[in-house]
Amino acid sequence: MSDPAAPPRYRIRIVFGPEEMIGPGKAELLERIANTGSIAAAGREMGMSYKRAWQLVETLNAMFREPLVRSSRGGARGGGAVVTEAGQAVLAEYRALETRAESAGAPHVRRLQAMMREGPEET
Repeated sequence: MSDPAAPPRYRIRIVFGPEEMIGPGKAELLERIANTGSIAAAGREMGMSYKRAWQLVETLNAMFREPLVRSSRGGARGGGAVVTEAGQAVLAEYRALETRAESAGAPHVRRLQAMMREGPEET
């Protein structure tokens, strides 16, 4: 059973096509890449394999007209990754949508919560 003190969470996924979508995981990955400067480090922070993080970045880069993440190979100077201007714009739009949805949905969520059971179900 859910924690009655915890506020409801929204998890929005926007599906553009069979293989093209953006949701909370990809948005978080973009944020963590921006913060760490590394796809590998961002993936580790999320408990994700390096390969999976790279796959998600490749998917995101293929979805949009401009790449959302640019990376450089490692080596003596180390590698790195940067979220591009396009990536920052996509992330900002996604986060704005989340905020709008939460605001618009608040009255509905309150009514749903009012209809929920107040304690553990008795057997």
